[in-house]
Amino acid sequence: MNKNKEQLKTKLTPVQYEVTQNNGTEPAFRNEFYNHFEEGIYVDIVSGTPLFSSKDKFDAHCGWPSFSKGIKDEEIVEKKDFSHFMIRTEVRSKTADSHLGHVFDDGPKESGGLRYCINSAALRFIPKDRLEEEGYSEYKKMFD
Repeated sequence: MNKNKEQLKTKLTPVQYEVTQNNGTEPAFRNEFYNHFEEGIYVDIVSGTPLFSSKDKFDAHCGWPSFSKGIKDEEIVEKKDFSHFMIRTEVRSKTADSHLGHVFDDGPKESGGLRYCINSAALRFIPKDRLEEEGYSEYKKMFD
């Protein structure tokens, strides 16, 4: 996806832009979705590509939304991140190349042990009762 940075600056809030385009991190416990458990899907704020489902969301007590897996493995790109004197695995969206957050191996063991720790600012939530009208009807079956 060819992103026009100036267009994105008008489409996104300053925090959304900083997180998705400059690999930023929003404050823990002071973001939109860390404590949000309504049924639906989370899509990339830049491209609208589905990324995560509320079915795979859990409270990791870390202050950011946490998921045990993505909706489509091929849409989540993992990259080594050596910033901040740490070795971590960054996760980005394939379609928009948005920085999403990081993945760790301290998630629920029963679902594979992964914890996708994601910035709310990189996501837009689509409630299950609005999936069809928002153009995501193929994901309704996840909640039947």
